[in-house]
Amino acid sequence: MIKNVINGIKAYFGAFGLLSKLGLWKYFGVPILISVLTGVFFISMVYFFSDNLGALIARVWVWDWGSETFTLVSSWIAGLLIIAVGLVLYKHIVMALSAPFMSPVSEKVEAHILGATNHQHRDTSFREQLVRGIRINVRNLLRELLFVIPLVFLSFIPVIGIVATILIFVIQAYYVGFGNMDYTMERHFKYRDSIAFVSKHKGLAIGNGTIFMFMLFIPVLGLIITLPIAVVAASTETVKLLQREGKYATIASNANTKVLDQ
Repeated sequence: MIKNVINGIKAYFGAFGLLSKLGLWKYFGVPILISVLTGVFFISMVYFFSDNLGALIARVWVWDWGSETFTLVSSWIAGLLIIAVGLVLYKHIVMALSAPFMSPVSEKVEAHILGATNHQHRDTSFREQLVRGIRINVRNLLRELLFVIPLVFLSFIPVIGIVATILIFVIQAYYVGFGNMDYTMERHFKYRDSIAFVSKHKGLAIGNGTIFMFMLFIPVLGLIITLPIAVVAASTETVKLLQREGKYATIASNANTKVLDQ
């Protein structure tokens, strides 16, 4: 698992160069727009609603003494909660809606790595890619929120909070890496098979998602460059992993079997 984490991180070093070499930037106009608009929306949510949510949380403090301090702390808690949940929602909304635009990017990276090798894969339409992206990301979103929301509250407890914060980061990294890997896997695996494949290779998803998370916090620029570089990095390593495990031979064999059966 550690080796896969390292591979997922190392893939970023060549991703930017590959974007330019293969002329992939042209595919990211719409995804970048989606990313920026979604990011601005959630930043606005923190600005406008943290005080209101903080006041709601502060109601649990029924005593007069310390009420001002608790109200201030409640505003911080509310802000962090909105940021945590907003970050989770942001990632999955952007990745789901960007799926039809990311699939061609992943396919070109795959063709570049495999060269002239003839391999077969599922031919999916724009609609199928969008539906697949939404399905994967809704599934991941619900699971991520299930873990992250309780951990946000635990993060305010001394000592335990350090562990909770690390877990929040790792969980978010895993699911965002999962989404980036699926842009490649959707051509080769059905929904449940993709889930099983990523579960087997959690390290690669965590490695890819780790850099994604760090890049996302770069002011303004993070909303623009993170997704393109992360998708290329994930596609590169996912293709290599499929090669190492002989999945292309299996996929081709299965495809040929179906043709013969017909």
